[in-house]
Amino acid sequence: MKKTLILGASTNPARYSYLVANKLVRKGHPIVNVGRKVGKVAGVEIEPMGTPHEDIDTITLYVGPQNQAPYFDYILKTHPKRVVFNPGTENPVLLEKLQENGIEGVEACTLVMLNTGQY
Repeated sequence: MKKTLILGASTNPARYSYLVANKLVRKGHPIVNVGRKVGKVAGVEIEPMGTPHEDIDTITLYVGPQNQAPYFDYILKTHPKRVVFNPGTENPVLLEKLQENGIEGVEACTLVMLNTGQY
């Protein structure tokens, strides 16, 4: 199972990050929720950006490109195997930084990947 950090986690059931958190947990993937607001999603507390995690396989992004710059160092220090740029989060600057650091950047929809067995 791929431990996944959801960057932009939300307690709002209408948000894709909320749907993904629940789908990942149902499929047995451990998750870490990182977001700005306090709360729980899929039984896991949302934590603020802080000390980078060391055991993350995938970061799935739910933060728009205009708001991503403060997260660049955090993402790079977490050093996941891949970062999924969900629709609307695509960012060529971050993608280049990932590639320079040996991290795969994937432009895809995490929900679709989970539903089609591509995750």
